[in-house]
Amino acid sequence: MMTEVEQHNLLKNRFRGYFPVVIDVETAGFNSKTDALLEICAVTLAMDEEGYLKPASTIHYHVSPFEGANLEKEALEFNGIRDPFSPLRGAVTEDIALKEIYKQIRKEQKQHDCRRAIMVAHNANFDHSFVMEASERAKLKRIPFHPFCTFDTAAISGLALGQTVLAKACKAANIDFDGKEAHSALYDTEKTAELFCHIVNKWKDLGGWPLVPETEEENTNNN
Repeated sequence: MMTEVEQHNLLKNRFRGYFPVVIDVETAGFNSKTDALLEICAVTLAMDEEGYLKPASTIHYHVSPFEGANLEKEALEFNGIRDPFSPLRGAVTEDIALKEIYKQIRKEQKQHDCRRAIMVAHNANFDHSFVMEASERAKLKRIPFHPFCTFDTAAISGLALGQTVLAKACKAANIDFDGKEAHSALYDTEKTAELFCHIVNKWKDLGGWPLVPETEEENTNNN
């Protein structure tokens, strides 16, 4: 039988049964309904025996623009994807990329006995909207992510580190960040995962988790 401490150190008990998955996308614009999804990466998370969060699996795809997708020149210049149709990208269709990512998420979610996945992303509304729109275009029914709840590392970093830009938040957390590698979904997802784990683990080290029952806290203060 597990001790209370061991129970607290289970991933399923840390985020109310949610399985956190870090996501980053690169796109051909800001409109998730009309602009192409061009790259996606997912990093799953796990907890060690002492209750510290860490990256687990990484799955990454370059994605072909869906038929009729809008491609904003400025967006392509920003993320460095000059030719989204180049065969050298090794891109797959949205449905293939998402099916494989969702398959891995469901597998690990089940292993951790979590009830649903929740997206972790930097400015999460953006990534969440593109993933949901792509899932709808692909007619995918079993979407593991919560339909609207997310963990936004931009907001969390603002609270914990006083920074909202990914590169600056990483610097504040003493996480190496190479600006030349930025705006690659793979690199940005890995760094966002490191950042989220850092903040969650720091909160634990500061005594914020597990929660101390009010009666215990009162007794400690009285002593």
